[in-house]
Amino acid sequence: MAALLLAYRLREAQMDLIPGVQLLEPATTLPALPFYADTFVAPSVGAFLLLSAVLGLYALRSTKSAWREMGNVMIASLLWLVAVVAWFFFVEKQLFYSRILLFHAVFFLVAFSITGRTTLVLLQRSLLRLGIGVRTVVSVGRHSITALARHTLEHDAHYRYVGHLEDLAGLRRLSYEPVIDLVLQTDPNPDSEETVTLIDFCRSHHIGYGFFPPVFSDVPHQLRIERLGMLPMMRFQPTPLDGWGRVVKRAGDIVASAALLIVLSPLLLFLALGILLDSGWPVFFVSPRVGDFGRRRIPMLKFRSMVCDAEAQKQELVHLSHRSDGPLFKIKCDPRVTRFGHFLRRWSFDELPQLLNVLMGQMSLVGPRPHLPEEVDRYTHIQRRVFAVRPGMTGLSQVTGRSSLPFDEEVRHDLQYVEEWSPLLDLWIMWRTIFTVLKRDGAE
Repeated sequence: MAALLLAYRLREAQMDLIPGVQLLEPATTLPALPFYADTFVAPSVGAFLLLSAVLGLYALRSTKSAWREMGNVMIASLLWLVAVVAWFFFVEKQLFYSRILLFHAVFFLVAFSITGRTTLVLLQRSLLRLGIGVRTVVSVGRHSITALARHTLEHDAHYRYVGHLEDLAGLRRLSYEPVIDLVLQTDPNPDSEETVTLIDFCRSHHIGYGFFPPVFSDVPHQLRIERLGMLPMMRFQPTPLDGWGRVVKRAGDIVASAALLIVLSPLLLFLALGILLDSGWPVFFVSPRVGDFGRRRIPMLKFRSMVCDAEAQKQELVHLSHRSDGPLFKIKCDPRVTRFGHFLRRWSFDELPQLLNVLMGQMSLVGPRPHLPEEVDRYTHIQRRVFAVRPGMTGLSQVTGRSSLPFDEEVRHDLQYVEEWSPLLDLWIMWRTIFTVLKRDGAE
């Protein structure tokens, strides 16, 4: 409320956020303060509080990082701005009273919310140091608690870890000072009498009960708690791209690939002409590769950088491959590469036609590089996890070491990308790709 009223006063006084600089004209469309407070401030405060609650900003027990909370505050403020503009445009059929007032309101919403939350966090930390709000935790089970869980419980100020007990009998012998707030079972089994008895004990003594998932414990960030009707369900999510992430990524691919094809069209014509003058037709080389989910075959386009019968010569050159650590076939100083092909490969220009693959939905700008079917046939079941996402023109492996990486290291980076995808990670990889190409790291 203070942010909206302060923004109103600033606009009413024709003041900008820059001290001593008069940039604003008199506000002729600004309503009277009582009308503004009744018809705009009150509903806006309710809408902002609702958005903040949906984003988890009012959770009593919060374990989110400060940066994530700040991000959620900014998201809530921007969503509030969108809601206000949409309401006035579609419902009120008019523009808002003042654009600069909206700008000031969003600025103060973010500033006041972050200041308030910082104050609350500092107060919470002070209370935690006094022991107020700390949850006392004990783990129970035949298996010890994992090192990561122990480290979190021992170093997070929200918890006081008492130790590990092997069974319920040990929990019964445990003194009630301090009072146990949470029991974590390390080996839950719904068919086991021990598990059922432990749960009954916790429910009867008003103690929280939790357990670590018996599967997928190596990728806890990919587990989601959902409901199947009234039943709680733990779901494994192979990649954050599932759902709206895939829509966002595809929309970005369409816009970016179309723009790059238009901007780079003179360069593409020059490169095609260079291939024709150096070694004739065809200009493109179409390589069948394995697409997303490991089931599709995609025609990956490249500017032809080798002689026309390069595939026929491949069997004769298998013994020269320097990639003996995996299924990939790579030759340093490949004798099949043409004169102009060396120039294409040195600057990775031979990959540019794949923008058409991206535009047609066969590839993505960023993702694991697509491999040949005969190479994929030699993948292990773990290596096949990279097919959870669409293959890309560049990827985390390419900006890390390109073809110089051992195959297992390449797969490890690809799996990291699959499991930790985000739009920011895509932007970072594309930015790093520019410098990797300019430095010609790993170019062959």
